[in-house]
Amino acid sequence: MTVEPKDVAKAPWWERLWRSQRENVQILAIALTLALVIRFFIAEPRFIPSDSMRPTLLIGDRLVVEKVSYRLHPPQAGDIIVFEPPALLQAAGYEADQAFIKRVIGQAGQRIEVRDGTVYRNGQPLQEPYIAEPPLYALPPVIVPEHTLFVMGDNRNNSNDSHVWGFLPETNVIGRAWLRFWPLDRLGPV
Repeated sequence: MTVEPKDVAKAPWWERLWRSQRENVQILAIALTLALVIRFFIAEPRFIPSDSMRPTLLIGDRLVVEKVSYRLHPPQAGDIIVFEPPALLQAAGYEADQAFIKRVIGQAGQRIEVRDGTVYRNGQPLQEPYIAEPPLYALPPVIVPEHTLFVMGDNRNNSNDSHVWGFLPETNVIGRAWLRFWPLDRLGPV
């Protein structure tokens, strides 16, 4: 039953309020739904809390992490990924929802080692112009198991990464660092 215009003034106050604000509430509900869908399934903002990825990413940088591409293909060597800490880190006191960010160095089946300040993948030295300084440690050769990744921070000597805690299960990957949106003078793809 529709209320005739002359009856609107006779309607209770809450009904008049609802009629006047119904469209705004609908728009707000749609916007909230879209924001949640985008955040959980497509992309989300993150900030950098440590200098483990220096000089590529600095403390306070804000990024967009996209979540779609890894549903289509696995992370590739060189990708900068955001992930949930593996079980060993959680056992060491890190919260399950505390995200980490590192660069993918090795994929399943690849052999990774660190010697003489150089990272090797399958016996070949990596050319890494993005690192802060060469690693001051050695890592004997390891083979990356199936469904895992070997990840390292660009600040090799100040990074809690796979050379410390082992392999990262692919299921822990949240997404790929895609775009730095803050600070504005460093705006651009990661």
